[in-house]
Amino acid sequence: MPDRYVDAIIKSLAARDYQPLKPRQLARHLGVAEEDYGTFRQAIKRLRDSGRVVLGAKDALTLPEIGERLTGIFRANPRGFGFIVPDTPNSHGDLFVPEESTGGAMTGDLVVATVRPRGRRDGRALYAGTVVQILQRGQNRFVGTLRRAEGTWFVLPDGTAMTTPILVRDVGAAGPAEGTKVLAEIVQYGRPGQLPTGVIVETLGQRGRLEVETLAVIRAHGLVDAFSPAAVADARAAVKAFDPADTAGREDLTGLTVITIDPPDARDFDDAISLQAGPGGRVTLGVHIADVSHFVREGTALDDEARRRGTSTYFPRQVVPMLPEILSNGVCSLQEGQKRYCKSAFVTYDADAQVHSTRFAQTVIASAKRLTYQQAQGICDGKTGGYDRKVVELLRRSLELARSIEARRRRAGMLHLDLPEVELVFDAQHRVIDAVPEDQSYTHTLIEMFMVEANEAVARLFDRLRRPILRRIHPAPDPTSAAGLSAFVRAAGHRIPHGLTRADLQALLEAVKGQPASYAVNLAVLRTFQQAEYSPLQIGHFALASDHYCHFTSPIRRYPDLTVHRVLGDYCRGRLDGRPPEDTAELVKLGEAMTASERRSEAAEWELREVLLLQMLAGRVGEEFDGVVTGVANFGIFVQLRRFLIDGLIRLEDLGDDWWDVDARLGQVRGERTGRAHRIGDVMPVRVAGVDEARRQLNLVPAARPAQPAKSKQPPEAAKPAKKKHPQTRRRRRGARDRR
Repeated sequence: MPDRYVDAIIKSLAARDYQPLKPRQLARHLGVAEEDYGTFRQAIKRLRDSGRVVLGAKDALTLPEIGERLTGIFRANPRGFGFIVPDTPNSHGDLFVPEESTGGAMTGDLVVATVRPRGRRDGRALYAGTVVQILQRGQNRFVGTLRRAEGTWFVLPDGTAMTTPILVRDVGAAGPAEGTKVLAEIVQYGRPGQLPTGVIVETLGQRGRLEVETLAVIRAHGLVDAFSPAAVADARAAVKAFDPADTAGREDLTGLTVITIDPPDARDFDDAISLQAGPGGRVTLGVHIADVSHFVREGTALDDEARRRGTSTYFPRQVVPMLPEILSNGVCSLQEGQKRYCKSAFVTYDADAQVHSTRFAQTVIASAKRLTYQQAQGICDGKTGGYDRKVVELLRRSLELARSIEARRRRAGMLHLDLPEVELVFDAQHRVIDAVPEDQSYTHTLIEMFMVEANEAVARLFDRLRRPILRRIHPAPDPTSAAGLSAFVRAAGHRIPHGLTRADLQALLEAVKGQPASYAVNLAVLRTFQQAEYSPLQIGHFALASDHYCHFTSPIRRYPDLTVHRVLGDYCRGRLDGRPPEDTAELVKLGEAMTASERRSEAAEWELREVLLLQMLAGRVGEEFDGVVTGVANFGIFVQLRRFLIDGLIRLEDLGDDWWDVDARLGQVRGERTGRAHRIGDVMPVRVAGVDEARRQLNLVPAARPAQPAKSKQPPEAAKPAKKKHPQTRRRRRGARDRR
């Protein structure tokens, strides 16, 4: 059916880096088999006849120009303006809506807007929109704090999606007290100048408590935190049917030395490694991944629930899992000494760490040792006392192989951004009191390299078999973003050539390493990148310098990995030819849903972290910290507190008595009278002026003197997270291992 290709064609043409292709070229780009090309051509004809695509110069396919009216989903920006994501993609992309033209639209609303030209930039036409009609409200439930003023109850919403108080009239004498976090549903939107009216649908608890703030973020982001009875029943049945002694159809690897390496507080161990020496200096890496597909069967209530969640979400001291914990922390978790079902990728390397061969199998393993990253690093550093000789030798050889793989991948163009992360430190009352640098043990990189190699090996297999799967794609930076990066780094005293390559970016990152501008340049490079996403398109992964990539290594907590496991399972059983090919259009839709789930989860994790830090800083108003300028806007500059990695705003009027010229392209503001400038990347001492927790705002002003070391600002015990009195939370590392 031609419809199977429609979504894939539109998505490809709408990509930021799309260059016009002829139908045959686009078919190759999408991995369309030759025998299906006729159907693919029919899909293009239907799209052309309906006006959704255009055959341009030399019969190259493009999207149509933007029209005079547009319908789409409104996305508000905290600064007041917004964008409309069009229902029918066009060559212009999202439509900018100025603050005065939003017509009361909120994020998620389906709106109609008129379109007008607003000039040109870099040879490209620019347009602006005016919302003239709200067809459907996208969100009517908001989390906020219950307040009372002059006898009137209202909910002050959290965040910036809804900044208007919501009147509530259902607060009786036995209702929640002022200061309580609640979930309110709007029942009537007010006319212009009037407040909306709503009802309280759930009382979450007293604001400020960790469990309440966590639940508030869960509700605000629409995360599902309770499993359906049917899904739980499926999980229990799968656990009951599991017999670890049944190895039929599986390679028994229980005699092989296999280990797991994870964060200290992890309970869902979904990957393990082994290493076997071979002839001629060859070595075979085994990456063993929990066989979740054995327990979560397609079409069950449990599968529907996992697909709806898409991913696990990791909060401090709480996880919203993709699967019930009797699976994720039980029979699917590769626990030490327990027989567990796996899907294993075996990658054999020659003496130069080049891939010699790969194979895949369904296996049974028993982890010989569960290690933390710090314990594994200690063994690599020679602290081997009390550990089995085979485990020590495995880690020693793994370290050598990982360094060789990393060097080979860097030569191929793999990029590594030096952007620090911190871990929050809690006191006994579960309040954040500090933040400390995240563990930087090389064993993080060791596992990352091995997981990347396994992911790549699986993707290569199915690309060779011309079998559609859900890939992990990361497009190259588009020319506009690359030009912006060039202008920024030039202002910072560096140059990059036109036609930006990975080698150019590697050279830039190496040049600023250890310099004050390092953080700003790394951040600018990150912002140049498009976000990685899930899609069946054969685009590759730019940051990894990989032509073939998918996610295979975390099926306990990522649904895309589970879909890949199912196809790999049929391959290992010799049944792939009997499995119906995945529908490309359905894979496009699934990829979009999984990408959205991932971003929703990450946004929720980030917001809770921000809330907890703001609560802490609310008690430290007037204190001074070192900051680094991370952004500029026409109303001020954004400065990140280096100790806590949270951004605050210094308004232009607080920078000093001057007329400040803002150059967002170069990332700087300059005083017209004094000539004094503040640029992205500048280190700047600041003072905490105030905190607006509800609006997620940290207000800063320049410090009158250089910031003192923050450790002198608090009791000595607060700076020692190792004490049980002040436990440190360790979120699952979401760096390269997860986001790649």
